[in-house]
Amino acid sequence: MWYFSWLLGIGVALAFGIINVMWLESRRPVETAKARTR
Repeated sequence: MWYFSWLLGIGVALAFGIINVMWLESRRPVETAKARTR
């Protein structure tokens, strides 16, 4: 059953990376809008 934990770990790492990129992309327009108003 070692493959189950390995597959689960890879899946969690990929999901975390995808969510992180989506979160950063969603925050980017807010930061650029703040920079433009300065």
